[in-house]
Amino acid sequence: MNSHLSLTTLDEWLFYLESIHPVEIDMTLDRIGEVKSRMGICLADKQVITVAGTNGKGTSCAFLETALSDLGFRVAVYSSPHIERFNERLRINKALVNDQALIQAFRDIESARADISLTYYEYTTLAALLICQHTELDFVILEVGLGGRLDATNIVDADISVITSIDLDHQQLLGNDRASIGLEKAGICRPGRPAVIGEPDLPEPVGLYLSKLGCQGYYRNQAFFHQPDGNNQGYWQWQTENVTISGLKAPAIPKDNVATGLMTLSLVSADIAAQLNTTRVNRWIDSTQVEGRTQLVARAPDIILDVAHNPHAARHLAKVIEEKKYSKVHAIVGMLGDKDIASTLAALKDQVNVWYPVTLNVPRGATAKILVNELQNINVSSNGFDNVSDGFKIAKENANKNDMILVFGSFFTVAEFKKSCI
Repeated sequence: MNSHLSLTTLDEWLFYLESIHPVEIDMTLDRIGEVKSRMGICLADKQVITVAGTNGKGTSCAFLETALSDLGFRVAVYSSPHIERFNERLRINKALVNDQALIQAFRDIESARADISLTYYEYTTLAALLICQHTELDFVILEVGLGGRLDATNIVDADISVITSIDLDHQQLLGNDRASIGLEKAGICRPGRPAVIGEPDLPEPVGLYLSKLGCQGYYRNQAFFHQPDGNNQGYWQWQTENVTISGLKAPAIPKDNVATGLMTLSLVSADIAAQLNTTRVNRWIDSTQVEGRTQLVARAPDIILDVAHNPHAARHLAKVIEEKKYSKVHAIVGMLGDKDIASTLAALKDQVNVWYPVTLNVPRGATAKILVNELQNINVSSNGFDNVSDGFKIAKENANKNDMILVFGSFFTVAEFKKSCI
């Protein structure tokens, strides 16, 4: 008998799962596919929306969840990584999954996998799918963890696939150019089924692949658009060939992801498409707040948390900061060593006045010294700190009530801040 079946707490199970596969990332669907087959996991009675992209996945999933829940549907969202609690990875009808459901799913998987080794992510993805299978749901929204084609979520055929954005990240695993990375993300698309493409600058090989695949492509700036509302200053509008929704508020999440989400909703059913209007969409905009995405946690000075960890996300963050026009911006930054640290920092150079590089004390974490050196390379001087808490302490002493304190660079950075500074 497998002795691990007797583990009784979620923490015990998670500690065990971290130890059973030799590497953290091992991209193939062979192992997880075999265990899925053994367990008979099937979501055919639910509509599955799978969301891939370099950035914007989590916010797009959250907007879809808000909208579908408001329309009266039963919705589950699987996403990763978590910030504070593992349970954040699976929400069912907007509530975090409970420990016991996860523990039972882990036990079932442990019995079924036998000698098949699974990564932590593969194991937890199977658990989420198993829980969703046994829950009465109308929709399951799956956020791709990495890439798409070989991501564990891709063992399920999506009814609608979404690609939010394509940019450079995880090049060592996905390829060294946007075309290669885009093709990996397009691996979630299925023949004859809708694919919503929120990336406005789609690499040509990706478009050719989707056309050859035979999926129904809905491309931003072709099938759907967003632009300022000419009749309402400060507002914006979303439109397709046949529909225009104007008077939309500025969202807390990127407009691109709201626009992509609206296109996705319009494809779910004609009934949902008919219910899209200004009042309803603005309610969804007001209700969509996402942990760690330009998240305001305090005022005077404003403290903003953002998990931006690559150049694409940093460029968006720079635009957000520029619009807010603070007296000074103090940035506490901690990053993983395998990210494009130089380009990410450079994207925010013109918006940040004072930098507080910190060491991330996790296996892939970069030291403060590395960040200080990268800042020196773009002619920015800074002092490093051993951890997020130390950097925040000095930033708070230096900031006045009209300033922003920005905490960014990684999910780990935001998680450490929430654990030690709030």
